[in-house]
Amino acid sequence: MLRLKNALIYDPTNNKDGVKEDIWIQDEKIVAEPKKSVLKELKENNDLEEIDLDGKIVMAGGVDIHSHIAGPKVNSGRVLRPEDHRRDNVARKGKLRSGVGSTVPSSYVTGYRYSLMGYTTVMEAAGPPMKAKHIHEEFNDLPYIDKGFLVLSGNNYFVLKFISENNQQALKDYLGWLINATGAFGLKVVNPGGVEAWKEGKRMRGIEEKGTYFDLSPKEILLGLAQAAADLKLPHPIHLHTNDLGSAGNYQTTINTMRLLEDYRLHITHIQFSSYGKNEESKIKFATATDEIAAEINKQSKLTVDIGQLVFGEATTMTADGILEYNLHKLSGNKWVNTDVEMETGSGIVPMNYKKKNLVNDIQWATGMELFLKIDDPWKVFLTTDHPNAGPFTAYPWIIKLLMNKSYRADYISDLHAKFDEYTDLSSLDREYSLSDIAVISRSGPAKALGLKNKGHLGVGADADIAVYNNISDNDIAEVFAHPVYVFKSGRMIVKDGELLNNLEIGRTLVTKPDYDENIIELIREDFQKYYSISIDNYSVTDNYYDKVEVIPCTTRE
Repeated sequence: MLRLKNALIYDPTNNKDGVKEDIWIQDEKIVAEPKKSVLKELKENNDLEEIDLDGKIVMAGGVDIHSHIAGPKVNSGRVLRPEDHRRDNVARKGKLRSGVGSTVPSSYVTGYRYSLMGYTTVMEAAGPPMKAKHIHEEFNDLPYIDKGFLVLSGNNYFVLKFISENNQQALKDYLGWLINATGAFGLKVVNPGGVEAWKEGKRMRGIEEKGTYFDLSPKEILLGLAQAAADLKLPHPIHLHTNDLGSAGNYQTTINTMRLLEDYRLHITHIQFSSYGKNEESKIKFATATDEIAAEINKQSKLTVDIGQLVFGEATTMTADGILEYNLHKLSGNKWVNTDVEMETGSGIVPMNYKKKNLVNDIQWATGMELFLKIDDPWKVFLTTDHPNAGPFTAYPWIIKLLMNKSYRADYISDLHAKFDEYTDLSSLDREYSLSDIAVISRSGPAKALGLKNKGHLGVGADADIAVYNNISDNDIAEVFAHPVYVFKSGRMIVKDGELLNNLEIGRTLVTKPDYDENIIELIREDFQKYYSISIDNYSVTDNYYDKVEVIPCTTRE
């Protein structure tokens, strides 16, 4: 048994805001304090290890609800960017493997760097079903962290077919089969209908316009998918990359989408990219619309978002939204790669460099920060950079400092474009996040939204995933969150004094197994054989692809 003594606990799930307590760990879980007789026996048998954390901040291990860390587009991003890797080499050290870092790190380095910040669970945000085996193979090379992936479904042939036929039961059964077949955790929806329309040479705007082969609007697709996710009792609702993402004036599409689905649980991802206004009087025709977006989020009760906070410097944009990447390629002149994943989705990758003196980039940066500060309830908004799209996940400590320290924010703003304050109101926002707020947006909130009852908190029964930080009163905030004193994964110490220990191991893969009618396989077999390049019998991910797996139950949630 392990005892963490005198921990200064920040655990919003259990209403602990700087409470000084001991944490007890046994068999990879947090347990109740043992009885005195049991404690005496443990000490007599030398079965009790104690670590004194007096003065140290203690939180649950971090939970990243949206990141791109494994799979074909991530690997293509690595191939596309040799210059990215030359900037950041990681040498082998004991059992720790060599690799490369920067915006698209190699698999092992990704696991190392999340762990070195105190993060222990990460969700891969977009996996094409047909490429699921690739994702799981790479998951087995991601050390320490637990992870799962969201399977792309918003432009899938069978999804569109069943919605066009108004066959909600078949849609539910197909998605249930798809999640089981691919070893996915939940459903990702990217520019629903828009990607399929673009493959056909069309451009759809908003959520009412029709343009796919099946003559469907995004509105119809969204309603069908939201209902199917509810019927399947998935722990996490549809995880939505909105239509018109990245376009000036897109905030109205985002608000229309929120209102369309307000009766359903919904998570909108990297909402910074979906919160832009349009200023026709300005030369750049670009503006924030954070007042409107935040007001709508503050009104709704079943909606959560993550920010996708922009980070100045190098980034690698990658998404299933091929039209967005094509536009970025034409706008920037940067190299790009794209692909069509048969009956399922598309994708594109474009390197970017966000610049502090570029007014559009500054407005994008301010949009994310303003949303953090204008959304009243931290349980509705989560910390992400849409890694590596808006910047690398390693920027989280810096973002935390910006949120917690208004004077630092003001100093940083002074180094941006001279017209920054004409286009944004970030300078007028006085709010500062507390340590409990940070624990919510980086741990408790994402875990709750994902339906991970054993993650994101330090209560009895929780996974013993724990991050220990120095006190911020004596240290720079960014340094504190970049270099934990200790990190424990499943009760085992993996980081000490800001350094990884030489005890390499792979974390668990998180999956769900929703119920479905197996007759759906025969219903899709004919079209599958007609249009896919592989057989349906060879499509599913088999058990040998999993190293360690944990099934998260599907139960009804409010």
